[in-house]
Parts: sequence; C-alpha cells; structure tokens
Amino acid sequence: MPLLYLIISLVILMLTGCAKTPYQVKHRNDLPVPTQTTKTTTQPQKKNIVTVKPQDVDDVWQRIALQLSFAPSQHSSVHQRIQWYLKHPNYMHEISRRAAPFLYYIVSEVERRNLPIELALMPLIESDFNTAAYSHKHASGLWQLTPLIAKHYGVKIGPWYDGRQDIVDATHAALDFLTYLHRRFNGNWYHAIAAYNTGEGRVARAIKNNQKQGKPSDFFSLKLPQQTRHYVPKLLAAAALLRQQEMEFPAITNQAVIDVVPLKNGVILTDASAWQSLESLNPGYTRFPALLDGPQHIVVKTADTASWHTYVAQQPLMPKQQWQQYTIVRGDSLSVIAQRHDLSVAQLKTFNQLTSSRIRAGKTLMLPILADKKIDYAVKSGDSLWRIARTFNVTVSKLMQWNSLSKETLRIGDKLTVFLAPL
Repeated sequence: MPLLYLIISLVILMLTGCAKTPYQVKHRNDLPVPTQTTKTTTQPQKKNIVTVKPQDVDDVWQRIALQLSFAPSQHSSVHQRIQWYLKHPNYMHEISRRAAPFLYYIVSEVERRNLPIELALMPLIESDFNTAAYSHKHASGLWQLTPLIAKHYGVKIGPWYDGRQDIVDATHAALDFLTYLHRRFNGNWYHAIAAYNTGEGRVARAIKNNQKQGKPSDFFSLKLPQQTRHYVPKLLAAAALLRQQEMEFPAITNQAVIDVVPLKNGVILTDASAWQSLESLNPGYTRFPALLDGPQHIVVKTADTASWHTYVAQQPLMPKQQWQQYTIVRGDSLSVIAQRHDLSVAQLKTFNQLTSSRIRAGKTLMLPILADKKIDYAVKSGDSLWRIARTFNVTVSKLMQWNSLSKETLRIGDKLTVFLAPL
C-alpha cells in the first residue's frame, strides 16, 4: 500500500506540472496571443457633434430658442396661454412683421449684458412690438416705460421727442431697470419680471405676506393683480413654443438691419422720401420731419448708413420755410422767448448752438415755425380721431401720441393738441 500510494502521488505531481508549464511566462513579450474565440473590448467611436452658435443661425427666433435658460413650467396658467397662442396662429405673423426692424438689436443688447435671452421676448408681452403703444397708466413704446422710470434712467421726454419710443434709449432703460429688479429680488427673475409689470413694492409686499403666513413665496404662489398673474405665464408660454417648435414664428433675418448714426445737432429733413423712410425707425421724434431735442442719434437702415453719415457730417442749413428768425429786444431772456414760443430753454439753446444763456439785444435767434403751429382743438359732436386726423392732414397715431391717449374714444368738449406741419 505505501508503495502504491507513492506511485499515485508521483503521477499526480507530474500531471499537475504539465498543466502549468505552458502558461508560466516570465516576460511581457511572452503573453499568449488571443485566439479567434477570445472576446475583445473596443473603444466606441466618437461621433462628430456639430455645435451651432446662436449667432450663426439664419433666424433671430432660432437664435433666441438656442439660448433659452428658464426652466419649462407645467403650471396651468402657462399651459392656457400656450393654447391661446396655438389657437391664434396669425398672431405671431403680425408680431414678426412688427419686430423685424428691432428684434436683432434687442437680442444683441441682451446678450451683450449677459442677461437671460427670455428678456428679449418682453416687448412681445408688453406691447405686441408696437412702437406707438400707449397704456392708461401712461406707459409708452415697445417696453411700455412709464414717465417716472424712463426719466430715472435718463430717457428724455418732451414736446419734440419721447425716448420711450426710441429703440436705443428705451431698450437701454428697460434692461437697466430689469437688472436692478433682479438684484432687488435676490436673483429671482420671475419676481423681477413681475415687478417690472406691477411695481417692485407690490411684489415685495406679496412675498412678505406669504412668508409671514408660512406659504411658498414663488411667483405662482403670490397674490398679485390679475394682469401680473398672467404676465409671466405669457412670457414662459412664448418661450415654450419657441423651444418646442410647436408654432410658426415667421423668420426674421439674423443680422443687423438698422444702424445708429450720431446726430450732434437737430435737423429738419427737407426730402420727403428721406424722412418717410426714417419715421418708422425713429418714432421717438414726435413731430416729424423735425429731428429736434432728441438723443443725439438717429436710427437708419444699414443700407443707408454711409449716406446718412455724409448727410449728418454736412449739416445742411435749416430750411427757411420751416424756421423763423427772431431779433432779440431789450428785456428779452431765453426763458421769456422760450415760453412765448412754446419751447424750453434747452431747446432754444440746441437750435442755436448756444453754450450759455446770455443773449444780447439786436442779435438773432432761429425758432422753428412748427412751434407757432400748435392748435388746441375742441371735440365736437360727430367727431372721431379719424375725422380730426383727416381734417388736419395728420395720422391717428400722432394724435394719440400728442395727447397721451390709450384708446380712440372721445368725449364732446375734450381738448386735443394738434401740431400742423408748415405749408
């Protein structure tokens, strides 16, 4: 038995040694080559992902869609507004037509300030991109700025110029105001946008009241005026439709179509075709073709930039038929002359390029004849804005603008101001 066990043990050891010998490798180069049945691990091929820059797309609406940053909202008020938009497909066609000259500029300014691109949609909610929009609260222009907010941010408002309707001045003021509100409400854009609509005090009180009662203080939980409760959802709904491409937004070319040309001195445009082409781009000048007392710039089509630079550089003399020469008499002062001709001292100084208020008897001043063509018209039975506009050869929109009217309803005895262009 011992001999038998010894023989069996020797055999087992020999077989075990034979099994190990082929796989005992001493060098890396001696690693066995995998056979056809050995599984191999391969790295997945990387796909070439093309990233489109917002500035490179053909359509400004697409440029906005690519940069939307507000989270999609499932709130019922947002859904209801989406449905309203979808039931009115022609609405966005009209919006695109009105926005075409201005949307690229607005988007560029929002991007330059590194603000949420959704803010570029606010003129859609505020005014339907109507530059002549005017509310019963005396808000005006694309951004519906009130006189108080406009003047606080340096926008000029006077009888010759209302910067709330100027694309440059109004956009800068609106974005300045929104930036302030964003800081005021600790970085909450929904609160800031709501405050833009209804006032920061009302939103702040609504937040405070909810916090006192242990309620949520997000926008949708706040007790706010009905108009404001619908305001933010309108913006979110428009953004959702852009993001999801559920509705057609007629394309607007993604390139500058307007340019801002410096205008150091006021001018009166004598070429009818020239000023007609400018009027729609410069609605801030309330008494065309007089570009007076404005913001030291005009907005022109990019194709006309070079010719307007030349025109402005030449600064042609004011046409005699639209200006009068006034000889200063003893006892006159700029304030007396200005009041007599329905002007401001600043306007008189602008017209005559005066650096001081000192004047001397015998010297002459240039005064616009337009100042003498102001009419106070009393509304009579049967009158309408259309009929009055036709009588004086002006437009209904100008009548509404001159008289700060938010609707076309008139009452007998109402006083309307009408400015007549010189013959």
